[in-house]
Amino acid sequence: MKKPGMNSKGNGKPPEIIGRDEEKDYVVRRQFMFRLNLFFFAAFVMFGILIVRLAVLQFIDGPELKLMREDQGTRDVSIPPFRGNILDSDKKPIAYSTSTQTLTYTLQAEKDKQIAIDMSVKLSEVFKKFNDDPEAQMTPEEIQKNMDLNFRTNTISVPRRIRSDLSNREIAYITENREQFLGVDIVEESVRNYSEDRVATQLVGYLKKYKSAGDLTKYKEIKEKNDPVNKYLQEETVGFDGLEYMYQEQLRGINGLKTYPVDRTNKVTGAPVVQPPQRGNDLVLSINRQVQLTTQKAISDQLEVLQNATSRPLNEGNAARMGFAVAMEVDTGKVVSMASMPDYDTNIWKGGSVPPDKYEPIKNFVTNGTIRTVFPNYKDPKVQAKHTPSLVYLGSTQKPLSILIGLNEKLFTAGENYRDVGRYVFGSKGNEVTIWNASRKPNGNIDAREALAKSSNAYMSEMIGERLLDKYGGSKAVEVWDDYMKQFGLGVLTGSGLPYEQPGVEDYFHEAKTASNQSALVRASFGQLGKYTTLQLAQYASMLANKGKRMKPLFVNEILDPKGDVIEKVQPEVLNKISFPDAYWNTIYAGMSRVSVQGFEGVSYSFLRKTGTSQQQVAGGKLVENSVFIAFAPADKPKLAIAIIIPEGGYGGYGAAPVARKIFDAYDEAVGLYGTPKKATGTN
Repeated sequence: MKKPGMNSKGNGKPPEIIGRDEEKDYVVRRQFMFRLNLFFFAAFVMFGILIVRLAVLQFIDGPELKLMREDQGTRDVSIPPFRGNILDSDKKPIAYSTSTQTLTYTLQAEKDKQIAIDMSVKLSEVFKKFNDDPEAQMTPEEIQKNMDLNFRTNTISVPRRIRSDLSNREIAYITENREQFLGVDIVEESVRNYSEDRVATQLVGYLKKYKSAGDLTKYKEIKEKNDPVNKYLQEETVGFDGLEYMYQEQLRGINGLKTYPVDRTNKVTGAPVVQPPQRGNDLVLSINRQVQLTTQKAISDQLEVLQNATSRPLNEGNAARMGFAVAMEVDTGKVVSMASMPDYDTNIWKGGSVPPDKYEPIKNFVTNGTIRTVFPNYKDPKVQAKHTPSLVYLGSTQKPLSILIGLNEKLFTAGENYRDVGRYVFGSKGNEVTIWNASRKPNGNIDAREALAKSSNAYMSEMIGERLLDKYGGSKAVEVWDDYMKQFGLGVLTGSGLPYEQPGVEDYFHEAKTASNQSALVRASFGQLGKYTTLQLAQYASMLANKGKRMKPLFVNEILDPKGDVIEKVQPEVLNKISFPDAYWNTIYAGMSRVSVQGFEGVSYSFLRKTGTSQQQVAGGKLVENSVFIAFAPADKPKLAIAIIIPEGGYGGYGAAPVARKIFDAYDEAVGLYGTPKKATGTN
């Protein structure tokens, strides 16, 4: 039974109210559905746009974006390596590297040079304010020159080297205010230093900037390398001569690397990642410091003696201005001293260049005169032409080899007598040429030993020069002579590997063409037609000492890595060998033991020697006399061979021999001619 006031649904609402509620619910549901559909539609549209955009990025903009991504990469900047040291035989430094702080500037890809110019002004002010050294000051214009704003020597990515040897105050200020110095960097560099006592200056060599050395053979090949770890940098210093050049690869080390993040305009966008450089290896030389310094001083002292001498025979060397010496171990080929005097202070090359005013006075002495032509330092070329250079005729030091050739060719026997009247005459009738002995002295009846001891030009001319021509005839005889010379290292490179070494000059070929084969052989037999270097002469003397083994001259005992471990031990090397009967060698030894020589009074060791006084014609037709000397000791078991050349030094026995005595004594004290250093035993 329906209660009063209730409708048919039992909720007590009138029907008209119920209808309005249902209509309201319907509207709400419809609005909700509309919003939901709108949301799904909007989502669909958004996803559609995203998909289309992705497709555009992938297929249309992709290549360009990839290129942009590659442009927004890195820039590699090489850091020059730290050069290895050159040490003497006792591992004490001769050439060594020390570190310095260098300021560099890297262009920030600016097209407007004003940015760099403004930076140059800032840096100039810093140098002036924080460094009291006047030489450290730089004007903005000087800094701009080093910045290379016109790209004359560098690409945009190469840091410009502005100045080295920064003071602590300069470093501190720039580091603390780095945001003001965009593109400025402070890097550690190595500076090459050379010992103040000038040990073997020309042998060791020096460094120059790579950009100045690029035309040298060794560096032409390196130019092709683009690898930032191995490529050479324009501003780094590299070996230019001597052992510095010869062993460049061992000494240099490997570049370090700074990798900078950059944007597509090549502008640095962050801090670099640094891979430090690797240090080069060290060379331990065969050069004994004590022997080397003694050699250098002995030559300098002897030049002073000759220049100031007032009486004969020493005054024959008044014009001497240069001297050269090489001391070489007979069995190993190791060079214990090599001196080219005068020398100079190699430290003038610090930084890779030298001012013209400092180079001019020493330009003739930068070159190693023991291996190539060096002239005395006369400013006037006409005056210089009147003096002999470092390559001279051997003079009578040729005669031991001449005797060996004569014996080996069976031109005579060791005991065969020859009547020496003091001269030998050759040539056709009416064109006779007379060869005189020294001082025109006749020696009477002599054999091969006495001919060598008394240095008979007449004997050499007739018994060797003439008889070799008779045996082979014509140019063939000259070729046979030349073959012997080359087997003994005269007229060919020594095999040392030193840069710019010269093979000598065989004037006997020229004499054969312009005069006669007879004249060529006669004059060559007593040492007047072959010009050779001091190193060749030392190698030749060593061959006489060791009975025919031509040893390769060695300057390095071993190579050490940066930790000091041996990575290579240099071994003796025989370049060629000549086999003669012992009787032939003993013949020349007997003659050499009797050669008269000055300066060896009271020596405690036996030695064999040969003096030489070679004559050379200079400008104006003047004949000058060069002092030449070879020797080896001890006589019974040779350990050290020495060659001395003093151009215009007069008689070899007076001008050159005293230098050799001092070298032998120094070697005996430091190393020991008999195997034990004298300074170790305390003997005198």
